Amino acid sequence: MTHTATGRRLSAILYGYAFLTDLVLLYPVYALLFADSGLSVGQISVLFVIWSSTGIALEVPAGAWADATSRRRMLCLAPLCTAAGFALWTLVPSYPAFAIGFVCWGAGGALTSGALEALVFDELDRVGAADRYARVIGRARTAGTVAVLGSILLAGPVLGFGGYLAVGLASVAACLLAAAVAAGFPEHRRPTPAPADADEPGWWQGLRAGVGEARRDRRVRAAVLLVAVVTAIWGAVEEYTPLLARDTGVVSTTVPLLLLMLAAGQVAGGLLAPFGQRLRTRGYAVLLAASAVALAGGALLRHPAGFALLAGAACGLQLAAVLADARLQARITGAARATVTSLAGMATDLATIAVYVGFGVVATANGNAVAFAVAALPYLLVAGLLLVGGRSGGAVPARPADPAAPPVTPSVG
Repeated sequence: MTHTATGRRLSAILYGYAFLTDLVLLYPVYALLFADSGLSVGQISVLFVIWSSTGIALEVPAGAWADATSRRRMLCLAPLCTAAGFALWTLVPSYPAFAIGFVCWGAGGALTSGALEALVFDELDRVGAADRYARVIGRARTAGTVAVLGSILLAGPVLGFGGYLAVGLASVAACLLAAAVAAGFPEHRRPTPAPADADEPGWWQGLRAGVGEARRDRRVRAAVLLVAVVTAIWGAVEEYTPLLARDTGVVSTTVPLLLLMLAAGQVAGGLLAPFGQRLRTRGYAVLLAASAVALAGGALLRHPAGFALLAGAACGLQLAAVLADARLQARITGAARATVTSLAGMATDLATIAVYVGFGVVATANGNAVAFAVAALPYLLVAGLLLVGGRSGGAVPARPADPAAPPVTPSVG
């Protein structure tokens, strides 16, 4: 198989995997399932904490395990864990089952985080197409967004037809299909277990190596922090966009249409990754600053028309997140790629929780629009730091960083 064919096969499997893992019909209705099962708002909040805590606790160890064993195996196990959780919710809906289900879902997310990005980058790098990573991963995120939209559209009819049982079983089926698709991922990298005479297991050595690289290499550490900040803020405040839409005075049936504009912006952001790779540091900083202004301005308009600006912000921030991920992958040089990427994932989770808390405090005192505007400020700060600290260099450096390197055929991905 030629290198181009290998790249195309990898991309096709990745897009299918990303689509199926997000084609979860329970997404739009699981809060309703909890409420209809008799849970209070406080109990539901505790479930969310369990979910987040599981991901934070397992993310970095899971990345180290992926480096020491098989990343493809981790990508197969992840949707199986999630499927087990959804099956519990569907078959025995109760508070203990919901809690265990969130642990399973959190574990599934942890198994994927780091392993997916590391496998994709290394396989592209093997065929000389590492500079295509942003394009491929951007399209994969777009496939996931399209799947979420599909879930929103399908959940209502399926719920009306067969109730929560039908919605749950459809979600389990999507996860099982994702596991089957993951089995087709190419993986030519050989795991690096510990030597027979080593005092520590291979995954622990990988964990130390990944943490050590992030601690020693300032460029890697900066890339990890950039991924966390850029991804966490929009990822957190996006959960509050239905409240912001309702605050504009539209009727409830119009809210999904406004949210559809944001989803379209995210799709566009993922597809613009190949063009975004041309941005140098100054251009990337301008992208962040413009997105921040659009985020704050769209919210403070307090009018449905403001969602056009918010859609622009969603586009820019989705693109910025893809490019930040690509920058991180290009800067990792050691064998513990999944571990370092998982560190970025854990930092993102911690930052997300901080944004949730801060948003709640500001919104309670000053309203949702002001909270959105305040959330845009860190993007302006990061943009300023990038302008001051890096006046040259690409936003997404290729690996190896050789301007004389021959071009790679554009057909990969």
